[in-house]
Amino acid sequence: MADDLTPEQRRKNMQAIKSKDTSIELRLRKALWENGVRYRKNYNKLIGKPDIAITKYKIAVFCDSDYWHGYDWESRNQKIKSNRDYWVPKIERNMARDKEVTEALQRDGWLVMRFWEWQIKKQLNACIESVLQAVEARKQALKGRDLL
Repeated sequence: MADDLTPEQRRKNMQAIKSKDTSIELRLRKALWENGVRYRKNYNKLIGKPDIAITKYKIAVFCDSDYWHGYDWESRNQKIKSNRDYWVPKIERNMARDKEVTEALQRDGWLVMRFWEWQIKKQLNACIESVLQAVEARKQALKGRDLL
């Protein structure tokens, strides 16, 4: 499938893509806030700058775009027809970096939660429930330490 846009149109389209405050981030953050979860956004004191960092409980939440972070990569990478030599390695680097960031944060005691774009759009309540359960589990773990 060839690109339907001119190079200039494609360039403008790519420039418009945000790296923070994306629609999926805003959706998840708003729902968490409404559920009483307080957080830092795009927390630059941590590797990977988590989209949402619940610092009190050391929970880092990432909202991963299906395209840029390689959801269903085995089949999706076959669909990239235009400029494959650039896009395939770029997305694979993103995937490798996501893995490295997750491992580094976990080594530092952080719980890392990653939600795909489609999950936030179609299963927002399940995403919120997962975060709320993680907060509660971390809260209980902290209480247990205080009793020792």
